[in-house]
Amino acid sequence: MEPSALLKAFCSAVERRDGQAFAALFTEDGVYRDVFYGDFRGRAKIAEMIDDWFYRTARDFRWDMHRPVSDGKMLYAYYTFSYVSTLPEAEGRRVGFEGVAMMTLRDGRIAEYREVGNVGPAFVALGFAPERTAKILAKEGAQLRKQPEFQRHLA
Repeated sequence: MEPSALLKAFCSAVERRDGQAFAALFTEDGVYRDVFYGDFRGRAKIAEMIDDWFYRTARDFRWDMHRPVSDGKMLYAYYTFSYVSTLPEAEGRRVGFEGVAMMTLRDGRIAEYREVGNVGPAFVALGFAPERTAKILAKEGAQLRKQPEFQRHLA
Protein backbone atom coordinates (compact mmCIF):
# COMPACT_ATOMS: atom_id res chain seq x y z
CA MET A 1 0.00 0.00 0.00
CA GLU A 2 1.26 3.49 -0.88
CA PRO A 3 2.44 5.37 2.28
CA SER A 4 -0.15 8.17 2.16
CA ALA A 5 -2.98 5.67 1.68
CA LEU A 6 -1.64 3.51 4.52
CA LEU A 7 -1.50 6.49 6.87
CA LYS A 8 -5.00 7.63 5.90
CA ALA A 9 -6.40 4.13 6.53
CA PHE A 10 -4.46 3.97 9.83
CA CYS A 11 -5.90 7.23 11.18
CA SER A 12 -9.39 6.59 9.85
CA ALA A 13 -9.63 3.17 11.51
CA VAL A 14 -8.70 4.66 14.90
CA GLU A 15 -11.24 7.47 14.52
CA ARG A 16 -13.98 4.95 13.55
CA ARG A 17 -13.06 2.56 16.40
CA ASP A 18 -12.48 -0.16 13.82
CA GLY A 19 -9.86 -2.39 15.41
CA GLN A 20 -10.19 -5.08 12.73
CA ALA A 21 -9.47 -2.65 9.89
CA PHE A 22 -6.61 -1.15 11.89
CA ALA A 23 -5.08 -4.55 12.66
CA ALA A 24 -5.35 -5.58 8.99
CA LEU A 25 -2.75 -2.89 8.21
CA PHE A 26 -0.21 -4.93 10.22
CA THR A 27 1.59 -8.16 9.41
CA GLU A 28 0.31 -11.26 11.25
CA ASP A 29 3.16 -10.94 13.76
CA GLY A 30 3.07 -7.12 13.81
CA VAL A 31 3.80 -5.12 16.95
CA TYR A 32 2.30 -1.81 18.02
CA ARG A 33 4.42 -0.13 20.71
CA ASP A 34 2.13 2.40 22.35
CA VAL A 35 3.64 5.30 24.28
CA PHE A 36 0.97 4.93 27.02
CA TYR A 37 -0.05 1.25 27.08
CA GLY A 38 3.03 -0.67 25.98
CA ASP A 39 3.36 -3.42 23.38
CA PHE A 40 0.54 -5.16 21.53
CA ARG A 41 1.64 -8.18 19.45
CA GLY A 42 -0.35 -9.79 16.65
CA ARG A 43 -3.50 -8.63 14.91
CA ALA A 44 -5.92 -9.77 17.62
CA LYS A 45 -4.12 -7.80 20.34
CA ILE A 46 -3.70 -4.77 18.07
CA ALA A 47 -7.46 -4.79 17.30
CA GLU A 48 -8.17 -5.09 21.04
CA MET A 49 -5.92 -2.10 21.71
CA ILE A 50 -8.06 0.09 19.43
CA ASP A 51 -11.50 -1.26 20.34
CA ASP A 52 -10.92 -1.52 24.09
CA TRP A 53 -7.79 0.16 25.41
CA PHE A 54 -7.97 3.38 23.38
CA TYR A 55 -11.71 3.85 23.92
CA ARG A 56 -11.76 2.78 27.56
CA THR A 57 -11.03 6.31 28.81
CA ALA A 58 -11.44 8.44 25.69
CA ARG A 59 -13.74 9.25 22.79
CA ASP A 60 -13.86 11.38 19.64
CA PHE A 61 -10.33 10.63 18.45
CA ARG A 62 -8.66 12.77 15.81
CA TRP A 63 -5.39 11.60 14.29
CA ASP A 64 -3.57 13.27 11.42
CA MET A 65 -0.29 12.25 9.81
CA HIS A 66 1.81 14.93 8.13
CA ARG A 67 4.81 14.96 5.76
CA PRO A 68 5.42 11.20 5.44
CA VAL A 69 8.84 9.96 4.35
CA SER A 70 9.48 6.37 3.29
CA ASP A 71 12.13 4.28 1.60
CA GLY A 72 9.79 1.28 1.30
CA LYS A 73 11.26 -0.38 4.40
CA MET A 74 10.62 2.41 6.93
CA LEU A 75 7.86 4.99 7.05
CA TYR A 76 8.13 8.11 9.20
CA ALA A 77 5.46 10.77 9.72
CA TYR A 78 4.93 13.72 12.01
CA TYR A 79 1.52 13.44 13.66
CA THR A 80 -1.02 15.41 15.64
CA PHE A 81 -3.38 13.43 17.85
CA SER A 82 -6.23 14.35 20.16
CA TYR A 83 -9.23 12.90 21.95
CA VAL A 84 -11.85 13.81 24.52
CA SER A 85 -10.81 12.24 27.80
CA THR A 86 -13.42 10.48 29.93
CA LEU A 87 -11.09 10.29 32.94
CA PRO A 88 -12.67 12.08 35.93
CA GLU A 89 -9.76 14.49 36.43
CA ALA A 90 -9.93 15.62 32.79
CA GLU A 91 -13.55 16.78 33.10
CA GLY A 92 -14.34 15.95 29.45
CA ARG A 93 -11.59 18.12 27.96
CA ARG A 94 -10.06 17.51 24.55
CA VAL A 95 -6.38 16.77 25.00
CA GLY A 96 -3.73 16.30 22.39
CA PHE A 97 -0.10 15.99 21.58
CA GLU A 98 2.30 15.72 18.70
CA GLY A 99 4.82 13.10 17.82
CA VAL A 100 6.65 11.11 15.19
CA ALA A 101 5.44 7.70 14.04
CA MET A 102 8.11 5.19 12.97
CA MET A 103 6.90 2.15 11.06
CA THR A 104 8.90 -0.82 9.86
CA LEU A 105 7.23 -2.12 6.69
CA ARG A 106 7.10 -5.64 5.29
CA ASP A 107 5.15 -6.72 2.20
CA GLY A 108 3.10 -3.52 2.21
CA ARG A 109 2.04 -3.84 5.83
CA ILE A 110 3.30 -2.54 9.16
CA ALA A 111 5.60 -5.02 10.92
CA GLU A 112 6.37 -2.67 13.81
CA TYR A 113 4.95 0.67 14.90
CA ARG A 114 6.59 2.82 17.53
CA GLU A 115 6.44 6.47 18.29
CA VAL A 116 8.08 9.32 20.07
CA GLY A 117 5.41 11.62 21.47
CA ASN A 118 5.48 14.92 23.27
CA VAL A 119 2.95 13.78 25.88
CA GLY A 120 3.70 16.44 28.50
CA PRO A 121 1.03 18.89 27.28
CA ALA A 122 -1.58 16.10 27.36
CA PHE A 123 -0.71 15.21 30.96
CA VAL A 124 -1.17 18.83 32.00
CA ALA A 125 -4.50 19.08 30.13
CA LEU A 126 -5.64 15.80 31.73
CA GLY A 127 -4.98 17.21 35.16
CA PHE A 128 -2.62 14.39 36.14
CA ALA A 129 -0.92 14.72 39.51
CA PRO A 130 2.83 15.34 39.27
CA GLU A 131 3.54 11.90 40.79
CA ARG A 132 1.47 10.17 38.11
CA THR A 133 3.22 12.10 35.36
CA ALA A 134 6.63 11.26 36.83
CA LYS A 135 5.74 7.55 36.92
CA ILE A 136 4.72 7.54 33.25
CA LEU A 137 7.80 9.48 32.16
CA ALA A 138 10.06 7.15 34.16
CA LYS A 139 8.52 4.21 32.26
CA GLU A 140 9.28 5.97 28.96
CA GLY A 141 12.87 6.55 30.12
CA ALA A 142 13.26 2.86 30.93
CA GLN A 143 12.03 1.97 27.42
CA LEU A 144 14.52 4.39 25.88
CA ARG A 145 17.40 2.80 27.79
CA LYS A 146 16.43 -0.61 26.36
CA GLN A 147 16.68 0.56 22.73
CA PRO A 148 19.74 -0.79 20.90
CA GLU A 149 20.26 2.66 19.37
CA PHE A 150 20.65 4.16 22.85
CA GLN A 151 23.21 1.75 24.29
CA ARG A 152 26.20 3.91 23.40
CA HIS A 153 24.67 6.70 25.49
CA LEU A 154 24.67 4.52 28.61
CA ALA A 155 28.45 4.03 28.66
